[in-house]
Amino acid sequence: MTKKEIVKQISERIGLTQLKTKDIVQQTFDAIVETLLEVGRIELRNFGVFEVKQRKARKARNPRTGERVDVPPKNVVTFKPGKEMEEKVRTMTNVPVLRPDEEEELVAESSNGLGDRADSAGKRRPKANRARKAP
Repeated sequence: MTKKEIVKQISERIGLTQLKTKDIVQQTFDAIVETLLEVGRIELRNFGVFEVKQRKARKARNPRTGERVDVPPKNVVTFKPGKEMEEKVRTMTNVPVLRPDEEEELVAESSNGLGDRADSAGKRRPKANRARKAP
């Protein structure tokens, strides 16, 4: 399910326009991210806990060259589902399975067309070695 589908579903349930609902959903997501950046943890009762944790530095191996490389520590977001969600998922009888084309569509939508050229703020970075047109 994509954000667009969530917005449509909520707007139909509560009777708001999709535009207003989209803004509310986006504001909610933004508030979660801001809280993670400022506090490092957000607990949503009956849903779960998002938390920022730091992965330790480690040694790895470049699979192409076999050379050992140092991987620096990095921050990651973890999610631990709440008891209510855990119980509902545990008792599911029909687990949905994505078809390959649905999976590709979700991946394409989640990247917002920016792919690996988006910076940490989600803004597009210019392509390397790309000549710019004069204004």
